[in-house]
Amino acid sequence: MTSAKREDSRLLFGRADFPPDFKFGTATSSYQIEGSAFGGCGASHWDSFAATPGNVVRGENGATACDHFHRWRQDLDLVRDANLDCYRFSISWARVLPEGWGSVNEAGLDFYDRLIDGMLARGLEPFATLYHWDLPSPLASLGGWQNRSIADRFADYTEVVMRRLGDRLAASATFNEPWCIAWLSHFLGQHAPGLRDIRAAAHAMHFVLLAHGRSVEVMRGLGVKNVGVVMNFEYAQPADESPEARAAAKLYDGIYNRWFAGGVFDKAYPADVLAGLEPHMPKAFADDFEIIGAPVDWLGINYYTRKLIAPDSGTLFPALKAVKGPLEKTSMGWEVYPEGLYHFITWMHETYARGLPIHITENGMSSDDTLDAEGVADTQRIDYLNCHLAEVRRAIDAGVPVKSYFIWSLLDNYEWALGYDKRFGLVHVDFETLERQPKNSWYALQKALGA
Repeated sequence: MTSAKREDSRLLFGRADFPPDFKFGTATSSYQIEGSAFGGCGASHWDSFAATPGNVVRGENGATACDHFHRWRQDLDLVRDANLDCYRFSISWARVLPEGWGSVNEAGLDFYDRLIDGMLARGLEPFATLYHWDLPSPLASLGGWQNRSIADRFADYTEVVMRRLGDRLAASATFNEPWCIAWLSHFLGQHAPGLRDIRAAAHAMHFVLLAHGRSVEVMRGLGVKNVGVVMNFEYAQPADESPEARAAAKLYDGIYNRWFAGGVFDKAYPADVLAGLEPHMPKAFADDFEIIGAPVDWLGINYYTRKLIAPDSGTLFPALKAVKGPLEKTSMGWEVYPEGLYHFITWMHETYARGLPIHITENGMSSDDTLDAEGVADTQRIDYLNCHLAEVRRAIDAGVPVKSYFIWSLLDNYEWALGYDKRFGLVHVDFETLERQPKNSWYALQKALGA
């Protein structure tokens, strides 16, 4: 790593290194921690995806997860006691509306009432996300994100949630990571619903943004303040200096990074990606851009890694592939490239967000954490945070209005298709006993932010 001096045991920053209004937080998502077997939560397409052999490690699901549904008080205490300012969480559509529409599960809304009130009582600012991938199964059975009607269903869900909870939220996001919802899940098939279908992917890439725009409309109508969207970004570099590798990396960047930003902020999709996807897009899709491009108040950036991209000759669109890079890697096999975070902060500011507040809504790493009598010495995570926070400070010094930094994640949790094998948490979770144990990174945060 090149962005900060390596140091094993402490974080190399404090509050004085950032603007006075800068916030530090941590993030989670509903299906990954709550436990979907509790509180009248409906089934989601992740339950059926996990029950299909070959999709998820050992067929594991989020039925129990970290049992945050019952242990939320302890978990919020961990956020507060780390001297963090904010907690980013997601609301489960299936918990609020088990059928996806119609009858409301009041126990679900009651849970989020208690959770938000618990944050406020601890001096934590609630940052809510309406959708972090747990689509109610009845909607999935109707085609889910492939169908235009999903946008109206999502708008209805938004209204149910925000009428009850919207008055107490510091910030509200429509979606977490549209690329994962659409391309990873409908073209690459790695997440629920597990499709490998270019038409399904093209429809999902459009309808998730249409749903975003409809949700923004609803929140504006209800007077909800500070509305945004969270996008994930991955730094794409050509695997070599050939024109073919450069073209492949540009197209990868278009699918991953420019498509969703272009839709929301420019009311247009990038021409290079559209050249491959337009034959598979919904009819008259361009007519929806006025809804999709509804103004937002802030942008959330999730960033983890870079990819080296090469052409994949003899294959259909997009005819590219990722190749292994030389940099240090996390236990996910992801390269550690903190300079990419600076790139996306400044690029999004200059090209799309154009002065909007930017929140780093996820940044963190999975490591091979081992709990022993002395705790969890997650040195690589502390180093990772040091290097990435140095890039955040560099972007602020360059004049970008970066307002917060959220570490993914508070807890070791259900890592989707990888089950419970990967540990991203500041807090170690024993998935047999569900006991929580703060890692050295948690203690380092507590010390760094305590002054």
